[in-house]
Amino acid sequence: MAQLQDETSRTDLLNRLKRAEGQLRGIQRMIESGEPCLDIASQMAAVRKALDSAYVRMTVCFMQQELKERLDLQPDGVTQLDALLDDMQTLLGKVR
Repeated sequence: MAQLQDETSRTDLLNRLKRAEGQLRGIQRMIESGEPCLDIASQMAAVRKALDSAYVRMTVCFMQQELKERLDLQPDGVTQLDALLDDMQTLLGKVR
């Protein structure tokens, strides 16, 4: 399978994952300090949403990269493809 080639997309994805990692560490501290379960559950839900969002972003970036390469689109077609995939990312972000 292909790798993400766009450096901006890779940086964005890594930043999203680092934020989720920080949230997970915060949850660990909450558990260690005996925070209420509902507060911990709320933070876990936030991490899950962040990871889901990162997954959707990675998938859309992969699709953009592969479709542009395989379809050999003209500049107008690239613009239309980007708009379509941006809309799709927005829609997929609303699934949960």
